[in-house]
Amino acid sequence: MKLETSLVEEYEKNGAVCLRGVFSEYWVDLVRRGIEKNLASPSPFSEKLKGYKNGGHYFDDYCNWRRIEEFEKFALQSPAAAIAGILTQSEEVSFYHEHVLVKEPGTDKETPWHHDQSYYPIDGDKVCSIWMPVDPVSRETCIQFVSGSHKWGWFLPRKFETSLPYPVEDSARIDRDYRPVPDVDAHRDEWDILSWELQPGDCIVFQMKCLHGAPGNRSTTTSRRILSTRWLGK
Repeated sequence: MKLETSLVEEYEKNGAVCLRGVFSEYWVDLVRRGIEKNLASPSPFSEKLKGYKNGGHYFDDYCNWRRIEEFEKFALQSPAAAIAGILTQSEEVSFYHEHVLVKEPGTDKETPWHHDQSYYPIDGDKVCSIWMPVDPVSRETCIQFVSGSHKWGWFLPRKFETSLPYPVEDSARIDRDYRPVPDVDAHRDEWDILSWELQPGDCIVFQMKCLHGAPGNRSTTTSRRILSTRWLGK
């Protein structure tokens, strides 16, 4: 696996980069089967959040790779680890876990702006998520990023259902390390918002402190099925 130097530089500067055609049809089909298994047999960690007005659901589940063989094979044998290693400039990377994200056709449930790293007991900058669709994703439905926000520090983790912050027991730590997530939608004209149109085989890799959110699925015919894998570099 090789990536152009310009892509590594884009990742470092913006906190997110789109990679085209890095996963073959074999890996896309494998992950698609794994997602369908996950939907049929969700774990206790799963959520199914209803849209606001138009129906449809937003499903997410995680940490199933040890019971869903397709996810384990993807994590251990696909190009994902090599991609994470190149972009984090790490000789070794560790797979942390997978996260399935599905928005049914017509789902107007949005994913609130947040960054991933605040949800985990992880420090450092050599950490990334690989967001891989198994369906075509339009720009209007795609995940969005605030370019450069991976350099802004730490933000409070938020609940996806209500957008309210999770309680943190150590109030001193809140003041020292965490800030409320800014109102990105109110400042869209001031910041560079990144998003792409994707096909199966493409992916977006983003640093885990990069602020991101996602609109609902405006398509009335196509699901937005995603496998996001988390990687820790050294």
